[in-house]
Amino acid sequence: MADRYLILEDGSAYLGEGFGSPAVSTGEIVFNTSMTGYQEIITNQIYHNQIIAFTQPTIGSYGINHDSYESILPTVKGVVVRDVASISTNRQRRWSLDQYLKQQNIPGISHIDTRHLAKQLRASGPMKASIVDVADAHAFDQLGATVLTNQQVAAVATPKPFPNPDTGLNVIVIDFGLKHGILRELSKRSCNVTVLPYTATTEEIINLDPDGVVLSTGPGKPQDLPDSVLTMIQNIQNRIPLFAIGLGHELFAMANGAQIMKLSPEHHGANHPIREVITNQIIYASQGQGYAVNPDTIDRNKLITTFVDLIDGTIQGLRYRDFPAFSVQFFPDGAPGPTETRDIFDEFVESMQQARGPVW
Repeated sequence: MADRYLILEDGSAYLGEGFGSPAVSTGEIVFNTSMTGYQEIITNQIYHNQIIAFTQPTIGSYGINHDSYESILPTVKGVVVRDVASISTNRQRRWSLDQYLKQQNIPGISHIDTRHLAKQLRASGPMKASIVDVADAHAFDQLGATVLTNQQVAAVATPKPFPNPDTGLNVIVIDFGLKHGILRELSKRSCNVTVLPYTATTEEIINLDPDGVVLSTGPGKPQDLPDSVLTMIQNIQNRIPLFAIGLGHELFAMANGAQIMKLSPEHHGANHPIREVITNQIIYASQGQGYAVNPDTIDRNKLITTFVDLIDGTIQGLRYRDFPAFSVQFFPDGAPGPTETRDIFDEFVESMQQARGPVW
């Protein structure tokens, strides 16, 4: 393995060893504290145009398998680890992490002090970074001159509708950067799913006669999406049961008058303690968020808070008072992370069944 450098826009540089693709890449660097689930994290489209630094010391120990993809084509810009495992005894393994990153043209860098890097990012927040061969003035100039796109949803969301068929309730999923875990959970409940682009209009959704609508997870800043998305949510939420996740949760809040604020540090990891307000029960969930709903801007005549993060108090769930519309900031499907939040999908199914009424 050849020496490579991780350079940051604040001028710092980390010497390490390259693995995966030898490509030079630039993206926004964030750290993730999950102890497992690196394949799900790398293939999660919320990390579009980002370099992921894993704080778990060894990554790659169980390889890559067919069951843990959250998207077909990952769009991360790089992977940063302390140590990368080259040997795995996992019977499901198809490739090593090194082989997989080579296939996907994603560079990796190991032998980085990820604990020091995480502390640095916790203090500064995400910043631009590059994985390069030489940490010279030219490399830093190139990093500083790079402008990262703010059209992340358009880059990863489906441009055309596609089905995930079954024989149960008819569910429309609006794709802002869909995690496959959402489709898996809906399939377990026999939902007949049609995935639509984020540009779908109210009329296009209604014409498919849905029993419910899901607003998916996705990357980037919610304010960068067109106002037509908020209009669609406003038109749908009082007519059809609605369930919003991640970026969808933020858009649901915006559609009802709330404002979104930037988080520093961001939340990326599993086992985040979250309190369910109505029961006072503590649950643990997987998170990946750079933005949060500003609690001071919530219209309490419309929305009630259902979940709160116990670490920093950020809003993790909302519910409309008058209609069967609700949202969560975390990943209720897990993938990776705890699975105790999957019953939220059951709640969504129950809301659709109640709205549908008895079937004779």
